[in-house]
Amino acid sequence: MNYKELIKSFSKDNFYNNVNLHIHSNFSDGKLSPDEIITQAKEKGLEYISVTDHNNLDGYLKTNLKNEDMVISGIEFDCWYKTTFFHLLGYGFDVNTELLNPFLAKNKKDTEADWVRIFAKRNVKNLISAIHGAGGIAVLAHPACYWCLNLDGFVKQLIKFGLDGIEVYYPYDRHRGIIKFHSRKTVEKIADKYGLIKTGGTDCHGEDLH
Repeated sequence: MNYKELIKSFSKDNFYNNVNLHIHSNFSDGKLSPDEIITQAKEKGLEYISVTDHNNLDGYLKTNLKNEDMVISGIEFDCWYKTTFFHLLGYGFDVNTELLNPFLAKNKKDTEADWVRIFAKRNVKNLISAIHGAGGIAVLAHPACYWCLNLDGFVKQLIKFGLDGIEVYYPYDRHRGIIKFHSRKTVEKIADKYGLIKTGGTDCHGEDLH
């Protein structure tokens, strides 16, 4: 399946109703197991989901998650570019790839402890190249949150590295309202300006996917 084209086809209504591409399981800092996520997603009538654990693919490699038709492979990496700490989402890649191995967590703390993850040292250009090499796309997560005065310029630089999309449809009011430095409207304008794929999800860490 061409996951890039599939994700491009999702609308704002999809992301607010039946598509959730930002979920964390207990293989990083979430509370639900992959099986519980699948069960709840089906109960809620979701058509597509992605489990995007921090810096690891164990939820796919150690469970049946990858065998579910409704699941798009995903991961969320902690990254720095110059003075900006940010999260990069990967989607639709081969979970059995070895290309991502150099960027994966070395231990459990690297998947859940904020004070550890903030010291991440990943070459963003090489990471995006690895995601592409594994057949996936690279998406900037919740961009309104970053301490970055020139968000447009920051995104433009990531595009030079191969960035494919931006997470536009995100529940800032529930998750990151306190540290929101830009507006959702600004994020969407930037996505439109550069023709980036728009994605969305609830960034679920708890016991309810919504």
